[in-house]
Amino acid sequence: MPAHFLYVNYPSWIHPEIFPNVPVLGLLRWYGLMYIFAFATAFFILKLQQKEGALNGPKAASEDDIFSFIACGIIFLLLGARIFSTLVYDTSGDYWKKPWLIFWPFDTQTGKFTGLAGMSYHGGFIGGLIGMIIWCKSHKRPFWKWADAMCVAIPLGYTFGRLGNFLNGELYGRLTTVPWGMIFPRSEEFSTSLAWVQDFAAKCGLSISSTDKLIRLPRHPSQLYEALFEGLLLFFILWTVRKHKPFDGFLSAIYTLGYGSVRFVIEYFREPDADLGYRISPDGNKILYRNSSLLDISTGQILCFMMIAGGLLLMLTLFILNKKKGKE
Repeated sequence: MPAHFLYVNYPSWIHPEIFPNVPVLGLLRWYGLMYIFAFATAFFILKLQQKEGALNGPKAASEDDIFSFIACGIIFLLLGARIFSTLVYDTSGDYWKKPWLIFWPFDTQTGKFTGLAGMSYHGGFIGGLIGMIIWCKSHKRPFWKWADAMCVAIPLGYTFGRLGNFLNGELYGRLTTVPWGMIFPRSEEFSTSLAWVQDFAAKCGLSISSTDKLIRLPRHPSQLYEALFEGLLLFFILWTVRKHKPFDGFLSAIYTLGYGSVRFVIEYFREPDADLGYRISPDGNKILYRNSSLLDISTGQILCFMMIAGGLLLMLTLFILNKKKGKE
């Protein structure tokens, strides 16, 4: 097989900015635009479910209800995602000492606009859940009906979020020799003097010249794995079973269980945050760019395990409660 088929170079024309090097417009980033697409998609899917009557309780749901429901959810989602990212995933301790920096969109040293770089899915999950509970309580709407509908809408929108990560060239995976392995421009460089680097490059058909001192190696495009499996596949499953749910809350449990399970597996392909490393590693492994043991567990996997357990517990609890209600 020709060497150039053994790996893929990250497209050089992709930049985090939509209009790079253009005054003012250079502040617009693909990641932020992907959030807009995500929220618009969620609104569209909720609107379809509203027409099917999935949101009706004591009274029919209106388009204004959907808009305010999503708006409340988005606000709490962003708050949770940002707070969780800065207080849990950041190890510097700066945000604990200076909490006002959590929502400060400028670099504290250069003053350059950076936006709110750093969002946590699990924090967004918690924040969004709180927002939905508050909205449903204040508007006297059946929570599990609305939560189910939102869980159907989330995965397709989530796909855009992971595409935003890809366009940012961030959250890439571990080293790989698969043909679709991709060389990301901001990934770690390795010394070409190391025997394992030379061997790895040879397997990928990646040539090393005598002047190359450092080299970047192909990695799993784990952002695209997540967009495909946590996004499109999970959406397909939930959309297919939405009209066949045995009780309200069933789709919420399926989403929580499904996302946690898929993400747990994909974490083996995604490189953990360097400053966090593995939360559990029986052998004390510190190498993050290659997976050497299924027992090396990241922070994301611990949180996903909690989602899996929570989804199973929710499913069991709602099943028992609805069975008792049916006997009354």
